[in-house]
Amino acid sequence: MASEPVDQITLGEVTITRVQEYYGPVEMTPQQFFPESSPHAWERNSSWLAPHFLDPGTGIVNSAIQTWLLRSEGRTILVDTGVGNHRYRPYAPVWSYLDTGFLGNLARAGVRPEDVDLVINTHLHVDHVGWNTFQDGRAWVPTFPNATYLMPKPDFDFWNPVNNHTTVLGRGNQNVFEDSVLPVHEAGLTELWDDSYQIDANLRLDLAPGHTPGSSVLTLRSGADRAVFVGDMMHNPVQFVEPDVNSCFCEDPAAARAARAKVFGWAADNNALVIPAHLGGHGAAELIREGSGFAVKGWAPFSPYSDHH
Repeated sequence: MASEPVDQITLGEVTITRVQEYYGPVEMTPQQFFPESSPHAWERNSSWLAPHFLDPGTGIVNSAIQTWLLRSEGRTILVDTGVGNHRYRPYAPVWSYLDTGFLGNLARAGVRPEDVDLVINTHLHVDHVGWNTFQDGRAWVPTFPNATYLMPKPDFDFWNPVNNHTTVLGRGNQNVFEDSVLPVHEAGLTELWDDSYQIDANLRLDLAPGHTPGSSVLTLRSGADRAVFVGDMMHNPVQFVEPDVNSCFCEDPAAARAARAKVFGWAADNNALVIPAHLGGHGAAELIREGSGFAVKGWAPFSPYSDHH
C-alpha cells in the first residue's frame, strides 16, 4: 500500500487533494460485486479495466479507499473518511482491525486533525465514516474536534440500530453507527441535513438515494469548472459503460439506476469531472454519452494508484 501523499488539482477556486487509506483487492469477483453485470462487459473492456480496476491475474476487483480533501473559501473539508483503524467488523472482515497510515497521509497533505472545518459523509457505510473517530483508551472520540460533520438525515435514521431497519447488508454495517457515528453526534458535532445543503458558493450537497436512503452527491461549480463527487453511486468504471448495473450493496436498485443516469448525464452534458469514492487508477473521469451509456472522455490528472496492499 502506498504511503506517499497524492496529487492535487485545482478547479476554479477549489483545490482537491486525494488522500489514500487503502488500494488493492477487495476479495470479490466482478460477478460477486456486480451481479447484474455481464461477463462480456468485463471482457470487452478488460484492456482499460486492468490492472487498476480489475486484477487480471486473480480476477478480483481492485478498489481504493480514499478521502477527498477540499479547500474552499478558506475552509478545509474532507469528503468521506474511509474505514479507520482498530475496528472490529465481524461481517466485513476485509475492513476489520486495519492499521493504516491515513492520518500520516493527511498530514503530508498539510492537514492536522484540528485543522479540519467540515467533514462530509456522503452516506454512512462502514468504509465512509471510519476516521470520523479514533480510539482513545476504550472510548471512540471525534478525530476532527473542530469540524462540523455533515450527515444525511435519512441515512442517520436508517443506520441507527434502534430503528431496526432491514438492509441488504444484513449485519455488514455492524458496530459502525456505535463507533463511528454516535460518538460524533453525542459530542454535538453533527449537522443532519435533508434534501439539499448549500455549503458555500462553490459546493452543494444533494440527496441521490438508491445505494442507501441517504446517499448524496457533492457538486462543485467554481468559475468555468464543474465536478461531482458521487460517493458510492458507482464502485467501478464498468458502470460508466453499463450504467444500469448496480453493486450488490444497493438498498433500492431502481432508485440507484435512476440516480446514476441523472448524475452521469449531467456530468457528460456539463464537462464535469466525476469523482467517485472508490476508483483506483487516476481516481476520476470525464464522460461523454455513448449509446445508452457513457464512455470515458479522459481521466483526472491525479497520479494513478498502481500498487497493491
